[in-house]
Amino acid sequence: MYIGVDCGTQSTKVVVVDVERGGILAEASCPHRLDEGENGRREQAPAEWLAALKGAFFAALERAGVLASDVRGIGVSGQQHGMVALDADGAPVYPAKLWCDTETNAQNIDLVARLGGEAGCLDKLGLVLQTGYTASKLAWLREQHPNAYRRIDSLLLPHDYLNYWLTGERVTEAGDASGTGYFDTRNRCWQLDVFVEIAPELDPAKVLPRVLEAHESAGFVRPAVARELGLSDQVVVSSGGGDNMLGAIGTGNITPGLITLSLGTSGTVCAYSATPVECDSAMVANFCSSTGGWLPLICTMNVTSATTRVRELFGLDLPAFSEKVSSAPIGAEGVTVLPFFNGERVPMLPDVSADFLGLTSLNTTQANLCRGVVEGATFGLRYGLELLGDITAGASQIRLIGGGANSPVWRQMVADITGTQVICPEITDAAALGAALQAAWCDQRANGVTLETLCERLVHLDAQSLADPRPDRVAAYQPIYARYCAALEQRHGGA
Repeated sequence: MYIGVDCGTQSTKVVVVDVERGGILAEASCPHRLDEGENGRREQAPAEWLAALKGAFFAALERAGVLASDVRGIGVSGQQHGMVALDADGAPVYPAKLWCDTETNAQNIDLVARLGGEAGCLDKLGLVLQTGYTASKLAWLREQHPNAYRRIDSLLLPHDYLNYWLTGERVTEAGDASGTGYFDTRNRCWQLDVFVEIAPELDPAKVLPRVLEAHESAGFVRPAVARELGLSDQVVVSSGGGDNMLGAIGTGNITPGLITLSLGTSGTVCAYSATPVECDSAMVANFCSSTGGWLPLICTMNVTSATTRVRELFGLDLPAFSEKVSSAPIGAEGVTVLPFFNGERVPMLPDVSADFLGLTSLNTTQANLCRGVVEGATFGLRYGLELLGDITAGASQIRLIGGGANSPVWRQMVADITGTQVICPEITDAAALGAALQAAWCDQRANGVTLETLCERLVHLDAQSLADPRPDRVAAYQPIYARYCAALEQRHGGA
């Protein structure tokens, strides 16, 4: 029995997996509170993650009808880029600034310039720093809260922090570390020169966690936590990883030829590569995978976060919202939505706001606005997919995950807008499943068990979710997408 944990922006999810029988026994989640403020501030208290993990853990075990003492291993997935700065006692010196926090845009612009622009970033890191990466958060804390900054004894990511709570070990792995902005993604090691540029007063040998190989153990659950959770002795905790990396594992995207696309709070598009990649666009992140390879990725910041705002604005529940989307025609009768409520990372527009364009007295209806925001979020993901170029060209299938993947209307829209077959895993929270698979791999690798074998056994696709692109709709979307790109270009030029 293995446990997979996914600490996301809105909640922490836990799945219980029986590897021998090839089944997912149960899942549960508990919510978090998000603190939002002016200038793009978005933070969370790490203590909320711990409370949610415990609540979801016990609920999932109860639903599965198994005992905690039956668990052999735990894997942890976490939202990427979050800064968890701890003092010498292991307490946060400041709330965790999240991936979607854009308050540090000025610091990011400054860091990119100091590292030699996009070319300098690529040379040193294998990617270009973006607002939202951990690097600008650390620079911001140094500038805005020097007393808290001086107390830093460890600098972790959200999944690192949960592993630290479980094991007492301060470790990370290359996939999640790729998103810090001070990690060399090609050589899979800390880029100390860049870190010193960001935080000259901190000793990287002391504050940065040790980097594990993807298959390595972070340690065993420490006795106090084992007693609290009812676990037996010697429960292994795998290296874990970022939610995108573990989500790729949970969709079976560990070899070339597949695309994982997430319709979550944010949106991501990624594909596996056996070697580091060099892309034409600075918006493509050459991240490492949590399997020993690479996972080139783009991330948009406004997907279900954007659709939820419009849905709640009209007081609609999910079925009613879906009905509104379905009732409007392709292109929403001329309504174009740039749904950048949180600023945007792809394209790089961290300071922009949302736009609803083309509104007239005839087309300003709930149905068109609902469809327009879903189309806008999906167009943003197609835009990112095209940036990946040859990495995704000719891919046979998109594995769709995230909360939005539960919508048949949205699944068909993704297929029609991308022109690619879409299917969902049976568990759309693939990051938690991927974490459990990685834990089993870590625990059983010495016995010859491979990650490929585990994925074949446990990544089950939902045949009822299959959506093939319809040629008439694919054709209809071409001018609508062109309209979106023109609006985007105009907005980008005026940003």
